[in-house]
Amino acid sequence: MINLVSDTIDRKDIESLIEWLNQDPIPKLTKGKLTEELEKKWSKKIGSKYSVFVNSGSSSILLTLATLVHTNRLKNNKIVIPGLSWSTDLSSPILLNMDPILCDCNLTDLSCDLNHLEEIFRLEKPSCFILVSALGLVPNMDEIIHLCQKYDVILLEDVCESMGSKYRGKYLGTFGFASFFSMYFGHHLSTIEGGFINTDDEDFYHSLLMMRSHGWDRDLPEQKQKKLRLKYEVDDFESLYNFYLPGFNLRSTDLQAFIGLRSIDKLDDFSIKRNKNFLLYESLILENEIKITINNEDFISNFAFPILREKRSSLIFHLKKNKIEVRPLIAGDISQKPIWTERNKRIELPNCSQVNSKGFYLPNHQDLTTDDIVFICEILNKY
Repeated sequence: MINLVSDTIDRKDIESLIEWLNQDPIPKLTKGKLTEELEKKWSKKIGSKYSVFVNSGSSSILLTLATLVHTNRLKNNKIVIPGLSWSTDLSSPILLNMDPILCDCNLTDLSCDLNHLEEIFRLEKPSCFILVSALGLVPNMDEIIHLCQKYDVILLEDVCESMGSKYRGKYLGTFGFASFFSMYFGHHLSTIEGGFINTDDEDFYHSLLMMRSHGWDRDLPEQKQKKLRLKYEVDDFESLYNFYLPGFNLRSTDLQAFIGLRSIDKLDDFSIKRNKNFLLYESLILENEIKITINNEDFISNFAFPILREKRSSLIFHLKKNKIEVRPLIAGDISQKPIWTERNKRIELPNCSQVNSKGFYLPNHQDLTTDDIVFICEILNKY
């Protein structure tokens, strides 16, 4: 079987984890110093000031939006979501009683259709926009930033499928006000489950830390703690169970942070292999209605290779018959899913609709061989 993904946690990682667990005394397993170390290492790696490690990429979306809402950073309740996205890009705003507006995708990098995006910005005047960088493909960040600045829209980046991708030499996830990364088993790197929020805004970072953990101040710098306790006349003892913001418990653990500290060191190697596989796919596949834009200044750390073809069912049958794992292209057109249709009027997203009916993606990971890709493309081209 040629699988979609390959585990990024190897035998050496497990042996190191066992050795760490066998220490005497037993190390602290819940969130502690290793989590803080991991956050600093990840921030340094991608060039962001602050990282917050949470229990999933989906939680990073929920926590960021909840923090924006409850710290009064939004001018209104409207948020733009790509029609081609993951479920929690949409469900998080729904759960927070926000007003999501769906934007069509393009068929070159699968991010937002810029003309449709500007039309939404102009007519709806939303507070924020979640940009989903699909499958490691690189959006036109200059134009997206320009539109967000022109219409006073907060840019949030969902980079859960694009860890390691770069726009003009700069990592995706460092352009917006905040960004979301996933450390799920099937993604570029893994802490089994896990995710990051990244931001350069110190006050927002402190609010994230509080809302990640119940709304208390325990994770804040000492000076920030003192300031809050003085403002609300809270002594040190009472502060143990004092809550300043409505919070969740979305923490991950030091056990996962231990894995993550080793995992970050693998990103460059894995990204190079994924990029090499991507370029090989691109050179071998004869027919694809997605005309992927490849700019020499950008770097594509491809998560999986996207295909848009007629007679999708027949192609998928032959790929599966030859033991090649395939999946729908992300969520297709999310406006056609019950998460949208049960609550909203049907809307037309022409490009997303094509992805929904004709789209799927092929395996890409660090352990995929040249022979694997050649075989996959032979099957795809034959049928």
